[in-house]
Amino acid sequence: MTEQKSKVRFIEIDDDIAGQRIDNFLRNQLKNVPKSMIYRVLRKGEVRVNKKRIKPEYKLQAGDLIRVPPIRLPERDEQVAPSTKLDKVAELENCILYEDDHLLVLNKPSGTAVHGGSGLQFGAIEAMRALRPKARFLELVHRIDRDTSGILLIAKKRSALRHLQAQFREKTVRKDYYALVMGEWPAKQRKVTAPLLKNEVNSIVRVNPNGKPSETRFKVIERFAEATLVQASPVTGRTHQIRVHAQYMGHPLAWDDRYGDPRFDAYTKQVGLNRLFLHAAKIRFVHPGREETMDLDAPMEAKLQRALEGLRKKTDK
Repeated sequence: MTEQKSKVRFIEIDDDIAGQRIDNFLRNQLKNVPKSMIYRVLRKGEVRVNKKRIKPEYKLQAGDLIRVPPIRLPERDEQVAPSTKLDKVAELENCILYEDDHLLVLNKPSGTAVHGGSGLQFGAIEAMRALRPKARFLELVHRIDRDTSGILLIAKKRSALRHLQAQFREKTVRKDYYALVMGEWPAKQRKVTAPLLKNEVNSIVRVNPNGKPSETRFKVIERFAEATLVQASPVTGRTHQIRVHAQYMGHPLAWDDRYGDPRFDAYTKQVGLNRLFLHAAKIRFVHPGREETMDLDAPMEAKLQRALEGLRKKTDK
């Protein structure tokens, strides 16, 4: 292990980046730096915008000048781009749902982070860059949790990134997830609007009246003896939103290591489940090049399908 220290950097924000939160911007710029360290330098005022201290939620404006301080962190000498011969990297080639000159849509497996850092050598974006070495531009349009599977958009042009992220900001993108929740979800409970507050140090999210407005729409898909398969459609895009809203209603997701119920995990383990049952199944957005509506579906992995079949058998008994 060698210890590397970066130098002070000054970055001027252009129109492409304007509107992004400073904490998210720094996480993109400082790929191998833990989130806790990024929030620490923000809290201590070591990051300056136009020579002033700012909060993590500050939204960047065109023309802002950011001072990024030196950051000391251990880094492996041998750390390089992931090899395309690695099984996990090569398998992602088979997970591509759609690709053209503007974007790439991935059916991300559960357990694969969207990007490296915090002890992970690589994530989905680094893997796709390794698989597409001639691509001049590949950037994440949005994020989904490491243990969540399903649709992930990757832009192949800066213009496509701006176009797609604008749709997310304007809440015109429709995303539908499948989630297995504990117990009997009330059919009349079609919307949860509890405000959410995130602890920036450990990323735990709680319902809190001082939190940000949040809305998730729920629809019952299938009922089982002790569980319900629901479609969850987040209107806002808060961290862990579906998971926390489901827990708040008393129906936590199966195998949720932060907000779940061990009793439900034990029950679903009987049908072979051992991962978070949250899958980004459908997305609707406007194509950044052709300006036509795109509807894409991502099939659930066989493990989730088998778990549902097992629950059906237990219900029929």
